[in-house]
Amino acid sequence: MKSSAQTIRTSKVRKFIYSNNTVGHVFAAPFIFGFICFSLIPILTSFYYAFTDYSLGSKTSEIVGGRNFAMLLTDDIFLQSLGITLKYVFISVPLKLAFALFVAFLLTRKSRLVTLYRSLYYVPSLVGGSVAVALVWKQLFARKGLFNSVLSDAGFSTINWFGDTKLALWPLILMSVWQFGSSMIIFAAGLKEIPTSYYEAAEIDGANGFQKFFRITLPCLSPIVLYNLVMQTISAFMAFTQAFIITQGGPNNSTMMYSLYVYNQAFKYNNMGYACAMSWFMLVVMSAITLIIFKTSKMWVFSEAGE
Repeated sequence: MKSSAQTIRTSKVRKFIYSNNTVGHVFAAPFIFGFICFSLIPILTSFYYAFTDYSLGSKTSEIVGGRNFAMLLTDDIFLQSLGITLKYVFISVPLKLAFALFVAFLLTRKSRLVTLYRSLYYVPSLVGGSVAVALVWKQLFARKGLFNSVLSDAGFSTINWFGDTKLALWPLILMSVWQFGSSMIIFAAGLKEIPTSYYEAAEIDGANGFQKFFRITLPCLSPIVLYNLVMQTISAFMAFTQAFIITQGGPNNSTMMYSLYVYNQAFKYNNMGYACAMSWFMLVVMSAITLIIFKTSKMWVFSEAGE
């Protein structure tokens, strides 16, 4: 009797587990299907095309080995776009994080309208990458735009922002810094988690505002700084809309972002194989920079567990 009852219970448990797994598989199926069709297959296809001379619209392609990757070293525009993108990343990301932390610090102070302020400051991140906002930003820096009108009214000479190769990239950098909302929200959440007892102890010891910021706030926020730094660096490397809508890479390719040049090679010049090789090269560069960030984070990221 005991063995038969145990067998029945075991069978019921197996049926319960099987039914639960079935339900889980059903709910996971849309994600698995989307990942395979829209992520995994395109990734593998682009890796294959990187070693071919495939052109957009052609039915056949010839395997050329590493010729596409070798061409990268002799392509002047490729090297220029890589340098411009690195400059864009190394300037915009620190400025964006610094501004986001500053605003988060202001918005974490006690106020009845703090929720409204956070929402208003987060709006640029929701719409900042859109085509409409890029067009508005283009008008702001136009020859007769708002910024030049302010300069003219103040008695200064106007600036041809998008006609000067040395200045054309700066409006794009400022637009990226303006999209600080997501980082600001994360910083604000981190600031709320810092125990107030730390600041109270520092005040008793006579610490001033700068000492409390650099000795308490920044060390406690360092894991969040690492997260925002990695995410914003990856996002900056993929910047496309600003350059495509506002400058289209000009003047004289001074704003030719890497992603824009990949787009031009793929859809403007029909060099899909070469564009795929460029994409995989950028993946290696982004992975290397991310690895460097993680390796060096041990020197500046504070961890209570590791202390």
